Amino acid sequence: MTFETHILENPLAHYIESIFYYKGFKPDHSIERVIPTGHLFIIFELDGFERNTFDNDSLKPNGNYTNVWISGMHKNYLSISAHQDSEMLVVQFKTNGAYPFLKVNISELSNRVISAQKFFGNEVLELRSQLLNSKNSSGKFQLVEEWLSKKFDESKSAPKAILSVLKQIQSKPISDSREIMTAYSYSQKHLINQFKKYFGLTPKVFHRIFRFNEILKQIQNKKQLKWADIAYEFEYADQSHFIKEFKEFSGFNPQEFINADYHKNEPNFFPLDREG
Repeated sequence: MTFETHILENPLAHYIESIFYYKGFKPDHSIERVIPTGHLFIIFELDGFERNTFDNDSLKPNGNYTNVWISGMHKNYLSISAHQDSEMLVVQFKTNGAYPFLKVNISELSNRVISAQKFFGNEVLELRSQLLNSKNSSGKFQLVEEWLSKKFDESKSAPKAILSVLKQIQSKPISDSREIMTAYSYSQKHLINQFKKYFGLTPKVFHRIFRFNEILKQIQNKKQLKWADIAYEFEYADQSHFIKEFKEFSGFNPQEFINADYHKNEPNFFPLDREG
């Protein structure tokens, strides 16, 4: 399998977490669960396979996607298809990153997967055609970076006060949430509306998402875990609250998660049918 990541320079690096490309992916499953991470994605399919999203309970298909699509900010886990010999190029925006490129209220895309053609028109299909014709990954990366640079308008960045709040909830414990938000100069309603506009979700939801992703990092590849200690360390009111939130974001209770060895996988993608 080929997997390559493109290194960006500023100013794009301030807004884009990663651009990565892979080819020849051979998963041992056909459906995988993706947990919310606080990122928005533009995904270029380069293999001709139709992708599906699935109902999280029944695992019946509820959406299909080809060519290029956008996966917005999600506050719940998403079940998606995985395919043999996949080839894709993915733009992963930082939490604060998408608005200067898309220039629409990011909450309009939240909890949705939508065709990028509906958003960008035929130009995104033309870009995909150029990617298909490019003979190597460096050429593909250059094409996407040039396209993103044309879309980028730094004057559309979130106000500094909003960025400050985001930075604090990314780095401080959830017990500081009230203090962080009350220190904001305007009303709480204004803060929430600004977060939705520039980032897609509310400050409270983002803080919970960031906390959960930090938990997954902490437990990755650990052999012995004491859930009560983890619940206490991450400031849950009690263990039942911790279990409830763990299941809300991952679809599993903590022990099911460990029994399935998901803590040994990539921290954000979990196979649901290893027999495929």
